[in-house]
Amino acid sequence: MQKIRVDLGDRSYNIVIDAGRLGEIGKNLLKFEFSRKICLVSNPTVFGLHGETVARSIRDAGFELARILIPDGEGFKSLSSVEEIYTDMLKARLDRKAVVVALGGGVIGDIAGFAASTYMRGVDFVQVPTTLLAQVDSSVGGKTGVNHPLGKNMIGSFWQPRLVWIDTETLKTLPQREFLSGIAEVIKYGVIWDEEFFRFLEEHSREVLAHDPEALERVIRRSCEIKAEVVSKDERESGLRAILNYGHTIGHALETATGYARYLHGEGVAIGMYAEARLGQQAGLLEAGQTARIRALIELYGLPSSLPEDISFDAVLSAMQLDKKAVAGNLKFVLPERIGAVTIKGGLSAEEIRRVFAANC
Repeated sequence: MQKIRVDLGDRSYNIVIDAGRLGEIGKNLLKFEFSRKICLVSNPTVFGLHGETVARSIRDAGFELARILIPDGEGFKSLSSVEEIYTDMLKARLDRKAVVVALGGGVIGDIAGFAASTYMRGVDFVQVPTTLLAQVDSSVGGKTGVNHPLGKNMIGSFWQPRLVWIDTETLKTLPQREFLSGIAEVIKYGVIWDEEFFRFLEEHSREVLAHDPEALERVIRRSCEIKAEVVSKDERESGLRAILNYGHTIGHALETATGYARYLHGEGVAIGMYAEARLGQQAGLLEAGQTARIRALIELYGLPSSLPEDISFDAVLSAMQLDKKAVAGNLKFVLPERIGAVTIKGGLSAEEIRRVFAANC
């Protein structure tokens, strides 16, 4: 069992990483001062695979369980889904000491966390991520929220979980496309923080893609360590934490421009990472050889790196201009200076961005 501490004073919590311990979540919830009522939020697919194991564990620990299932997909990461959660929580008479348990991927974690942050002005929640993307990224750090038709994650809050419980065995049931989507966030950590980790991903792609337990454990642990370190230094993205948005300004815009239906989150981020590496090279920050390494690693893991010709750059640019990180219309990008170090740069013109995409980015 691996434990990683997210150090945030009285909001600190542990990330627990292990294999085959999903059924132990209930007894671990007894360590907290929660009431006897628990709201379990999941989706039908994940609940069908893992829900009964978690529900049984919670009930065996003496808790009353209210189960809420939200349909699969980014399209359901909406205020209407949150309202459904509120309604079911109220019907179940969950009090202010109740806890919300999010069982699923990033969509479920974001929705459940946002509902927890606003129900009765805030109740505790626990993350039980079942996708690679959620395990290495979205379950850690306290960002919660929902999408709006005009922009991704435009409505949300910072609300830290009390515990992140990662069982790597859940990845055995994850579709390969979803697994690769999570790898995009893993690659991000190598680019923004740790060149040695980036090299590990280059040299051990066969083991990672084959779901070798030791390789997967290292991937998840190192990703969580990096995110925990960044979040502990900058919880609310006033400075350093913004580097975690590498690839996301373009990636989120691409998801929005395609109606959250064409790309998984990690696929959009993969395209964004290479585009932002090209922007870094164009700005004289990044050597061409390093740009090529970033693209090669993205493609080594079966992820897209280019914007397809049938998607309008103007639609993507329009979505970028609505990005919540933009200030007074000034877009901000996380640009690599080298693998393992990035900088945040604003003031790029639409023409500079268009030039990168026009060169078969």
